[in-house]
Amino acid sequence: MNTLLNRVVDASGGLDLWSKTSTITADMSVGGPIWAAKGWADALRELTITVDTRRQYSVITPFTAPHLSVEFDNTRNTALNGVPATGEPERVVLRDGTGRIVQERPDPRAAFTGMLRSTPWDALHLGYFLGYALWNYLTTPVLLLRPDVRTWEIEPWYEAGQTWRRLRVVFPGTLATHSPEQTFYYDADGLQRRMDYVNEVMGGTLVGHYSGHHHSFDGLVLPTRRRVFRRNPDGTTNPNLLSITVDVHGVKPGEADTREQPTYDSR
Repeated sequence: MNTLLNRVVDASGGLDLWSKTSTITADMSVGGPIWAAKGWADALRELTITVDTRRQYSVITPFTAPHLSVEFDNTRNTALNGVPATGEPERVVLRDGTGRIVQERPDPRAAFTGMLRSTPWDALHLGYFLGYALWNYLTTPVLLLRPDVRTWEIEPWYEAGQTWRRLRVVFPGTLATHSPEQTFYYDADGLQRRMDYVNEVMGGTLVGHYSGHHHSFDGLVLPTRRRVFRRNPDGTTNPNLLSITVDVHGVKPGEADTREQPTYDSR
């Protein structure tokens, strides 16, 4: 892997530990003014999400009501080599407390066509966005070692009296994420401080997404505070235009089945 990415993975717990981690369960609160516009003000205060690090799969509970959960399943398209490609074609599913399907939507990305940043969302829109977004956040940086993800270091960035090294990342079309091209920023310790992307499902908004308050959870080092702002075309962000907040209260990694050996790229 390139020098910067190697440093980042080491700072986050190391490739060996990430390779042995099959799931991550996190308790968190999601907030910010955008949710009122979407019709979900105060609906995301206390969530528990479990993600599969080797396939794009997540479950959030409770979701919009105490007896509901939402499942985002893209495993057929994203299982790493050495890991079974189980699951349905990409879909988002709302379930009740017994596991019964209440609603489901195949090809969920298509349901955002023509929507603006201010367009209200239904529960499946919301479940898709949170399902893929939080999966991306919790699986980084090992996500960047997938063989179908391209990364290279670009020129550094100077902000708040610090110099941050940067990775340009290109994701494959099979992986649900904010936008195919993104930029990740890292401090001198190799910890992620920012990421830039276009939020395609929110009307193509330019985003500067900050992360901090890193903590170690059984050896995995993850940010516990995220703040998402509007980004200007010159790369600066507007601190008066906060959109989304994510606060992580606890994380529990799950050990992998030793019979499954995922293939990460050691470039």
